[in-house]
Amino acid sequence: MGSELARRVAFSVVAAPAAVAIVYFGDAALATLLSILAALAAWELFRIARAGGVDPLAWIGIPVAALLPLSAHAARLGVFYPPPALGAVVVLAVLAAAIWTRGVDGRPLAASAVTVLGILYTGGMLSFGYALRYHRFTVDALGGAALLTLPVLLTWASDVGGYAVGRLVGRRKLIPSVSPGKTVEGAAGALVVTIAICWLYVTYALRPAAQLALAPWAVVVFGAAISVTAQVGDLAESLLKREAGVKDSSRIIPGHGGILDRLDSLLFVLPVAYLLLMRGLLVPAPR
Repeated sequence: MGSELARRVAFSVVAAPAAVAIVYFGDAALATLLSILAALAAWELFRIARAGGVDPLAWIGIPVAALLPLSAHAARLGVFYPPPALGAVVVLAVLAAAIWTRGVDGRPLAASAVTVLGILYTGGMLSFGYALRYHRFTVDALGGAALLTLPVLLTWASDVGGYAVGRLVGRRKLIPSVSPGKTVEGAAGALVVTIAICWLYVTYALRPAAQLALAPWAVVVFGAAISVTAQVGDLAESLLKREAGVKDSSRIIPGHGGILDRLDSLLFVLPVAYLLLMRGLLVPAPR
């Protein structure tokens, strides 16, 4: 137990400042980090799928998942704009490759479906982190970093709040067949804590750093939406692992398990945060 805790602390001490610096500098550094995380997360998802009896086309899924955050960076630079039909071409290519290489006995439909899911679930979702960093209302590196930090911080707040409240007063199980440790009281606590942290961060960090704000009603809506989404993301990965009969997505992070174990909630949160912040909740702060 002591050695595992030491590994967790040592990894966090190194990884947290590095991640903060990369988010601040953005550009190719952020796109590369998201690309690496997408490739590793896709590898873990395909590993889980194989444990559950489906063998996806990892040799296609992993590289394509890694390319999505890089393509977001290329589009911002004006180097490459993915045409709308490209997604359909990728899906057709995956299905054709599954049929050609696996045949009927290789379950090509299941293999291609999981491959496409892995691409969208990892690289697709993480690409919204890059889009948030360069939201149209941000004017500098500090503002972009502060905005991207908002959903990341709220995801962490929801997780910690749910765990703490659940341990203190949790009685009724939320979905015991999927995650036996989660309770209704913990889910409600996560909601309240996330909204409170959202108000504090918007008031004392986002407004001064990025000159951006959320109206009081928007703070409640955004905080609640992020908490619910984060909890659904966590339960979704738990369901996938439980179906496959695995405990951790991998052991690639010392003392923390796998990439998916750490990013499961955030993968759901990033696109939802982007959608809400692009659709009127976020406004320039009055001077």
